[in-house]
Formats: sequence, structure tokens, C-alpha cells
Amino acid sequence: MDFIKTLIKNRRLVVQLGKNDFKNRFAGTSLGALWGFVSPFVFMLTYVIVFQYILKTGSAGNYPYVVWFLPGMSMWMLINDSILNASGSIRNYSYLVKKVVFPVDIIPVISLTSAGIVGMFLFLISIVVCAIYGYFINILKLIYLVIAVYALIIAITRFTSAVCTLVPDFVQLLGVVMQLLFWFTPIIWNISMLEDHHILYNIVNCMPFTYLVNGFRSAFTGEAHILALNGIPTIVFWVFVIIVFLWSNYVFKKNKKDFADVL
Repeated sequence: MDFIKTLIKNRRLVVQLGKNDFKNRFAGTSLGALWGFVSPFVFMLTYVIVFQYILKTGSAGNYPYVVWFLPGMSMWMLINDSILNASGSIRNYSYLVKKVVFPVDIIPVISLTSAGIVGMFLFLISIVVCAIYGYFINILKLIYLVIAVYALIIAITRFTSAVCTLVPDFVQLLGVVMQLLFWFTPIIWNISMLEDHHILYNIVNCMPFTYLVNGFRSAFTGEAHILALNGIPTIVFWVFVIIVFLWSNYVFKKNKKDFADVL
């Protein structure tokens, strides 16, 4: 497809601009880009302290709470930050949109690269902490999940970046939707709590964000969640990604010509 060809052709430009985007977010501060790592790390640490040691309500099943929580939260933070940053990226890079020769299609991916720097740092934190507790990452599952999460994010942000460019208020609505999805996705609560409600359990279990969050956990715990040959959630996930990408790509291409006029 044209988008994939454009992305491959401009891959070096995407990486370079992604690095610059990350640095520019913290320009003018004493610690600079270090804040990009400190802030999410403190956020995750706070959740661990509150739920494991203060509220003592960690729903970790047979695993230490920190081993159950960190992979799920790091996956969610990568998804959340990537979607929100990429959705508003075309407006943030309006000066590039107005340049006829610049490939507008790659702008959302630039923001994904920037958010991915922090996301991979959080993944590393999860890997190190879980290893300390004796739980080691399954490399094949990790590679699969990285591919899966970016396939989903790109599919979603092809649509949201186009809509946010044409309708600025959609950015605020998207923020609210992501907050709701945070609480409806089993990140700080265990999906096993819904086992008595079979229909609701199956719906939540097949949600794409649940698939990725629980999938990253299973990469440490060894549970048979990802790459199962008969895994219905896997089938549902990839069907969802393909359908959303095809629709998003259509919407983006149809409205791309109007971006310069509304900026």
C-alpha cells in the first residue's frame, strides 16, 4: 500500500524527526529529555506503592503484584501516549504540512517514534524488575507484542490524526475516551474478577487493549495467552486491526488534501 511504501522510503527521516520530537518536548528544562523517563517511572512506582502496600488490594493471582502490574501498565502507557501524541501530531507539525514536498503520511509515525522511546524504557524497567523476582521475558512473545501494538496504534491513529486535524475538539474527546478505556481495561484490576459474568468477561477479554496488556503479562508469567493456535482473542485482535486500518487509511487519504486549508 502507498502508506507502507512511503513509510519504508522515509524510515530514516521518521527516526531522526522522532528523536528531535522527543528532545523538543523538554527543551528549556534543566534535566531536558530525562524528564520523559522520570515522570512515567514515578507514576508507575506510585501505583505500585498505593495498591500493593497501602490499599493492599493487588489482584495478582499467583504472582507478585509488581510482576503482574508493571508489564500491564507499561503496555498501557505506550498505547495511551502514542495514540494521544500521534492524534494531534499533524496540527503540531502544521509547518511541514504546508510544504508540498513533505510526505504528510509519516507525521503521525514521527510522534509514535517519540512516544516509543519512553515506552521501550518502561518495557526495560518491567523486564529488569520482573527478572529480580525470578520472572524472565519470553523474547518471541515480546517481538510479537511489539509488532502487534504498533500495528494497532498505526491503524487507530491513521483515523484519529485525520479527524483531530479537521475537528480540533476531537482531541479533547479522545482524551476522555482513553481515560474511560484505562478503567475498562484490566490494568489495575484482574480480569478473573469477571469470570462469573461470562458475556462481559468474553467482551472484555477480546478487547484489543486487553489482549495486549494481558499478553505482555503472559510474556513473563508463561501463561498460554499469545500465539495460541486456537486463540479467539488473537483472531479478533487481528481482524479488528485490519478492518480499522483499511477504514482509517481511506479516511486519511480522502481528507489529506484538506489539511493545509484548515491549519
